[in-house]
Amino acid sequence: MRTPLRPLARVLRARADGSNPDLIERENIHNRQQAMQERTHSRAAARLGLMAACFASFFVLIGVRMGHLANTEPMEPVASAPGAEIVAQRADIVDRNGRLLATNMTTHALYAHPHDMVDPKGTAQALAEIFPDLKADALERRFTDGRRFVWIRKVMSPEQMQLVHDIGDPGLLFGPREMRLYPNGNLLAHVLGGYSFGAEGVHSAEVIGTAGIEKAMDARLRDPAQGGEPLQLSIDLTVQATVEEVLQAGITALDAKGGAAIIMDVYSGEVIALASAPTFDPNNRPVPLIGKNDEASDSPLFNRAVQGVYELGSTFKIFAAAQAMELGLVNPDTLVDANAPMVWGKHRIKEFEGKNYGPLLTVTDVIGKSSNVGTASIALMIGGVRQQAFFKSLGLFDPLPIELVEAPGAKPLIPKKWPDIVTITASYGHGMSASPMHLAAAYAAIGNGGIYVKPTLIKQTAAAKGTRVLSEKVARDSVDMLRGVVTTGTASLAEVPGYEVGGKTGTADKPKRTGGYYKDKVINTFASVFPASAPRYVVLVTLDEPVDSTGPKPKRTAGWTAVPVTAEIIRRTAPLMGLRPKVELAQETTLTASSN
Repeated sequence: MRTPLRPLARVLRARADGSNPDLIERENIHNRQQAMQERTHSRAAARLGLMAACFASFFVLIGVRMGHLANTEPMEPVASAPGAEIVAQRADIVDRNGRLLATNMTTHALYAHPHDMVDPKGTAQALAEIFPDLKADALERRFTDGRRFVWIRKVMSPEQMQLVHDIGDPGLLFGPREMRLYPNGNLLAHVLGGYSFGAEGVHSAEVIGTAGIEKAMDARLRDPAQGGEPLQLSIDLTVQATVEEVLQAGITALDAKGGAAIIMDVYSGEVIALASAPTFDPNNRPVPLIGKNDEASDSPLFNRAVQGVYELGSTFKIFAAAQAMELGLVNPDTLVDANAPMVWGKHRIKEFEGKNYGPLLTVTDVIGKSSNVGTASIALMIGGVRQQAFFKSLGLFDPLPIELVEAPGAKPLIPKKWPDIVTITASYGHGMSASPMHLAAAYAAIGNGGIYVKPTLIKQTAAAKGTRVLSEKVARDSVDMLRGVVTTGTASLAEVPGYEVGGKTGTADKPKRTGGYYKDKVINTFASVFPASAPRYVVLVTLDEPVDSTGPKPKRTAGWTAVPVTAEIIRRTAPLMGLRPKVELAQETTLTASSN
């Protein structure tokens, strides 16, 4: 409680003593003021101490931060908002020997701040001269309609950048960014696919895959945890270049609409070359066809080796023979009914050009002569249920597991029902459709001793794991039959001295969009393995609407079209893959002494 200024007890004593009571009040007022001053001084001292401590802390913090900045590399500041950061880095892609297939290149984007432009009309005309795909009128409208920002070009060459710089308008601005570069141009276009920009700003842009392996492996290529480690493909760039050159030459010579070629290692499943024609430049990826009458296969973007799903004709016949041998129903020398035509209900199974190889043929001759009736007889021994199971084990019922974004959509076309007539027609490659890559993988299982391995575009460092579908003996007998097709059968033009090619031709009438089949349009395929004595590779060629017009009568069978193209591919690529030709020694000559 506060002390009274005039305490009654002291006032009474003062009066008794004859003292002045007013002095008591003055003394108490003085004491009270002195106490208040002491409290105010203490509070001020505390506040000054707190402020001094805060200032000292701030100076220490600023000094530490300045020291930290002085010892770090300068970096461009980035936005801290969630999702605002743009990651532009992307790993390179190289072939199996480390040769560059895709990389990044620093370039510049061009944009405008129209409100800073001095001469919008003149600038628009100058830009249209530098970039022919831009229209001066459209640019001028964009520069003068009140916008504050206008994208002009996402990427441009250094020469174009210099020309824009020479225009000298302060409203034209450049932003650094990375773009994807494919140094080999059209080469390997359908495998690489192409790129586009995702999230983008004026100073950086996100490079993303738009097709092919660029899109299928997009997460891997953009993963910072990979440390920029290149993605190494199974492709051999030199072999790929040779395959594309030969394939295009064959398409031109045979007036074909297009084609595909594949080289695959039978043991690892590695695809050494994959070509599709017509092709394109992934550096300048064309726009897809959008007309209602346009077919997907008419576009150069269409990958015929993977997306093309075709009836592959008589190349399927070896599957019937191999399965029947595996089941113990026949052996290579077993005689089967080949008397043509075969009548099955309302259907008549005929041979090419009305021939009749019957009444009986060995299984080996059924494959060598490519007998439809003989193959149908074998298929009926097998039965539809077992035939479907075998096709499925060869991957012929499912989408490809290969690393291309287009692969999952290329599912084989399988009949909903499987009566005996489908069992017959499927045995010689009609009534169901698959891609050339499906067929190559199935032939690899025959070539490697009976194990199905998944095809891959990634270089393998460990032995491939697969599923056994045939015994080694049946696979070996099947390869021998394929070799016979070349030495004495329908693919004699596939003989490449020193490389023991074995394979099977397939000629299938091309289906119409409205139903039925064309009489003069075919899909021709030759599936081969080599060297037949110890197979290492599958080589497969498919041609769309080829025709050999060198003779008096047009020839449209695979033996005259796909086979010679395959032979040329093998002749030119086998040495590139390290395979030496097997030299056949001439027979010894006996010398006889003469008395003359």
